[in-house]
Amino acid sequence: MPATTLTTLQSQKLKGDKITMLTCYDATFARAACQAGVEVLLVGDSLGMVLQGHDSTLPVSNADMAYHVASVKRGALDALILADLPFMAAATLEAAFANSMQLMQAGAHMVKIEGAAWLAETVHQLTERGIPVCVHLGLTPQTVNVLGGYKVQGRLEAQAQQLRADAISLEQAGAAMILLECVPSELAAEISKRAKVPVIGIGAGNATDGQVLVLHDMLGLSLSGRVAKFVKNFMVGQPDIQSALGAYVSAVKDLSFPAPEHGFNA
Repeated sequence: MPATTLTTLQSQKLKGDKITMLTCYDATFARAACQAGVEVLLVGDSLGMVLQGHDSTLPVSNADMAYHVASVKRGALDALILADLPFMAAATLEAAFANSMQLMQAGAHMVKIEGAAWLAETVHQLTERGIPVCVHLGLTPQTVNVLGGYKVQGRLEAQAQQLRADAISLEQAGAAMILLECVPSELAAEISKRAKVPVIGIGAGNATDGQVLVLHDMLGLSLSGRVAKFVKNFMVGQPDIQSALGAYVSAVKDLSFPAPEHGFNA
């Protein structure tokens, strides 16, 4: 299979072919996900919770991220590798440059930054320097203390208007992808339709251009025992992990996942 690139993903958006993304942190799962047809591997700072056992993503360092990006790169076949810039890694332009460089040199094809319209200059400057950027809007786990917990974002009209404005501003600044987390399905559908770049959802309904889940969640693994509303355990009814990964890809492609019960209303 040819390598997945930003051009590939843009073409999928235009054709209505849903994009599949999963978090990934090591070479073995990278290979398995690629063999199942997953197009984007997200080396997420969620590793702080599912691998390191922390109660949030905040303790994750950029060195941690680079280590896991390099591990994923060794196992990946044709997937695009997207890497999170962890907490405070893009607090200044200089930090964003240095930390993005480290992740790209480790094997990432693109970096993801959590925030809002205030990131526009950072997105612009990174893009000008050859570093594609995905912006993460809605529920942004790195700011969970400001948000007051893991809550759906955009239910109030003022919040919805701000999310619309943030998405437009960041796309204009050069963002090559938008990720919406825990956003009402109708609002996510509207943003996806307006945006010219691919929009990926998690807890944002099935009208986005693609979906992402945390690998451990979709395999039914949880340290806390708590399962988010937007999660589906794809191991159920499957004989092995490889089959579960394939079932996830198929369900995203045929629009059976996410189902209405996995989304949120305004």
